[in-house]
Amino acid sequence: MAQRELLQGGCLCGAIRYQVNGLPFDADHCHCSQCRKSAGAVMMSWMDFYYEQVQWLQGQVTEFASSKDIRRGFCQHCGCSLTYRHLDYPQYITLSIASLDLPQKVQPTYHIHTDEQVSWLNIDDNCPRYKAGKTLTKSSN
Repeated sequence: MAQRELLQGGCLCGAIRYQVNGLPFDADHCHCSQCRKSAGAVMMSWMDFYYEQVQWLQGQVTEFASSKDIRRGFCQHCGCSLTYRHLDYPQYITLSIASLDLPQKVQPTYHIHTDEQVSWLNIDDNCPRYKAGKTLTKSSN
């Protein structure tokens, strides 16, 4: 993906704003139950960046430990789900595609945790589907 794009986004109430230098190195639709519950939606669409690409312009994310190694970030004012961090990969941060001002700029390329996808959701795209997570190595990008 090209790396010269400048993306901006934030939470629903505007208390948190960010910008990202470049497009994500990965993007997916997650169907896991934790993403569904944290977002209040039947799936969550995420985009992955290196930490140095992200600049927080206003406010700060409040994090919740949804499991031993996972931190989910949200706005403490409006509750908007914004970030996902895996402690084993400190060089990466995952942001909600829906939090972008122009979410059409980033299109997910695969689905994960499809074994947990709600039965009535029918998605007709050509993206690969993984029953669980997609395997990463710490040196992957």
